[in-house]
Amino acid sequence: MIDTGGLGGDEDEVSQLISRQVELAVDEADVVLFMLEAAAGITAADHAIADLLRKAGKEVLPVINKAEGLPVEETAAEFWELGMGEPQVVSAERGDRVKALLEVAFALCPKTENPSAPILEGTRIAVVGRPNVGKSTLINRYLGEERLVTQDEAGTTRDSIYVQFESDGHKYVLVDTAGIRRRAKVTETIEKFSVVKSLKAIDEADAIMVLVDAHEGVSEQDVSLIGLVIERGRSLTIGINKWDGLSNAERTQLRSELDRRLPFLDFVEQHTISAKHGSNIYGLLESAHRAAECALVDMPSGRLTEVLSTAVDAHPPPVVRGRRIKLSYAHQGGRNPPVVVVHGNQTERLPQSYRRYLMTQFRKAFQLVGAPLRLRLVTGKNPYAGKRNKLTPRQERKRSRLRKRRKK
Repeated sequence: MIDTGGLGGDEDEVSQLISRQVELAVDEADVVLFMLEAAAGITAADHAIADLLRKAGKEVLPVINKAEGLPVEETAAEFWELGMGEPQVVSAERGDRVKALLEVAFALCPKTENPSAPILEGTRIAVVGRPNVGKSTLINRYLGEERLVTQDEAGTTRDSIYVQFESDGHKYVLVDTAGIRRRAKVTETIEKFSVVKSLKAIDEADAIMVLVDAHEGVSEQDVSLIGLVIERGRSLTIGINKWDGLSNAERTQLRSELDRRLPFLDFVEQHTISAKHGSNIYGLLESAHRAAECALVDMPSGRLTEVLSTAVDAHPPPVVRGRRIKLSYAHQGGRNPPVVVVHGNQTERLPQSYRRYLMTQFRKAFQLVGAPLRLRLVTGKNPYAGKRNKLTPRQERKRSRLRKRRKK
């Protein structure tokens, strides 16, 4: 099912872009549902759309919507004039006769060899970033066609859009998301829903491409968005878009700013790209693919314990309250994101600096690129906790004498 923008006959730039997208959708479809409004009747715009659909040579079903409580035959009578077959009278809001419409539409669809196969399969990669950073342009460049509406204006993309794509024998599902701004700047209801859809796309993705505008530099919003991706445990790669428009001095300054603002991303690959011209975009795609694979890596317990032992020997844990923290063994506790569980004693007192050191050693050992490793520390239970030693008869007599002395 492909939902398209409305065709209103306007001449503004956005309407023209939508018209091109509708033409692409019709060309790709097997059956077209031509939506009309019962109360409005047939308008001049409807006639113009009908002419376009006839030229496309597709199976077309005229669908008369918003017919709540109206008689079916009388409502459909006027729309026979279009000459596109029997009009289907429905109420999309209430669901009236929608099931019958689908049965007619499916009967017109060609039979597939494997109807149970999923429509969208492959590594799911969500492209996220601030508004107007070039997300739709990048996906269009991968596809080699203007599949998504793009414009030099923030807010063109309102919903998350899923597109199948294949490169070098790998199947991908590219997800174009709405731009995410700071919460204080999100006031319109539509934009709020768009942000919710973008966050859902992040949670469902195998890897995330975070795009940064090279002309605007790394903003607080970029840092927050990257932190959100890591917090949700998603693998990621970073694309610095519009790189081609910078001078050498500006490029040097931007690289320095990236190192300063994103020091916690030493495990994430960064690529300078131009979505508009297609420069280095496939290096970014390969990086996202590697990050998705690293999130599902298998880490044997023996190898993890070996890496832990080597790290502890090189830099022993600190001494706390006169006792050195001991780390005994490690095993894998989950995937996507990868989780390493380390067992020992007093692990709750292990400093953050040493935890980061351990995560770095595990990342290096298993070559985890772009995957945010999680470290879980477990302290073994003391078998004698809550238990009291049973006193011998001699110890009982001694305790009794001491109590008598205290009374005196």
